[in-house]
Amino acid sequence: MSSHLAHGLGTDPVEPDWAPLTDTEVTEVVGPARVVWRSPRPLSAAAVVERDGRHLFVKRHHITVRTLEGLAEEHAFLRHLRRHGAPVVEVLDAAERGEWTYEVHSAGVGMDLYRDALSWSPFRSAVHARAAGEALARLHLAAEGFDAPRRQVQPLVASFTVFAAGEPLLALEHHVAERPELAAALKQFPWRDDTERVLLPLHERLTPHLDGLAPLWTHNDWHASNLLWDADGQVATVLDFGMSDRTTAVHDLATAIERNAVQWLQPGYPVREEDAVALLEGYRSVRPLTAEESAALPALLPLVHAEFALSELGYFHGVTHSAPNTRLAYEYYVGHAEWFAGTDGQRLLRHLAEG
Repeated sequence: MSSHLAHGLGTDPVEPDWAPLTDTEVTEVVGPARVVWRSPRPLSAAAVVERDGRHLFVKRHHITVRTLEGLAEEHAFLRHLRRHGAPVVEVLDAAERGEWTYEVHSAGVGMDLYRDALSWSPFRSAVHARAAGEALARLHLAAEGFDAPRRQVQPLVASFTVFAAGEPLLALEHHVAERPELAAALKQFPWRDDTERVLLPLHERLTPHLDGLAPLWTHNDWHASNLLWDADGQVATVLDFGMSDRTTAVHDLATAIERNAVQWLQPGYPVREEDAVALLEGYRSVRPLTAEESAALPALLPLVHAEFALSELGYFHGVTHSAPNTRLAYEYYVGHAEWFAGTDGQRLLRHLAEG
């Protein structure tokens, strides 16, 4: 059993799917170096390493998850953001060795206050929530002008194509057909019926607002542990663009609220409405929403998780071969959407619509 444990899909640490990075391995990638911290994030193996007195961040992916070509898409986005003043890490290298793909970044500046926090963990304060909203808005302003097409088909990308389409069922059929692992995973679930029952009514509410959402490359995984912080509680560095893709600004904003304000791993899914409001207010203080974007936000929030949930389904079925996690990913696809029809979900949506 490994002494290094990873985050699972619940609250308990688990054996990692990917073997932890070792000193020998990182030395082969970056030169003489030693591991000083290993990330508990579950979808890859990653570590902060020390080389010549400097800290670097090294991440290893299986080649079925990321190729050099796949990494080049997000790295081009990172370089654009840096050129336009966004506080993101510097891409230093990428390499393939056998069945593995490696990427090397600068470690970023600031304190990693949430390094051990699970996804869907809350902000420490509304001050952090507001600062995260402000930083997200600044990132979106820096992203303008990056006009690369959507990413190629690959696991673990948070896209917005199926539920951005006028006919989502047709778009979903096409989406599934392009992804054999996802198609195989879905055979055990009533996905067409559940999509029609739960997600299509949500899409009908979103449809009138879709034309008002301009395409934009976005982060798509904006939670507290992907941010480094300064002593004043402001965001110093933005990390982890692995799920980035061409979506819309409101999609990214909705993702930030869904990730940070609803505590999906806690019983009853408690909501921190004050954090949702602070995040939204912080965002609007830097990049005011258009009328179309404001109307779209509460309509998009119940759907914003869906395409990433499908991506996880294919990953857990076809890459890590975990039947329990495949089922949890399907429950994520349907269950998060269902929650928004309940009392707490409706109250949150009303808060955002009124805000």
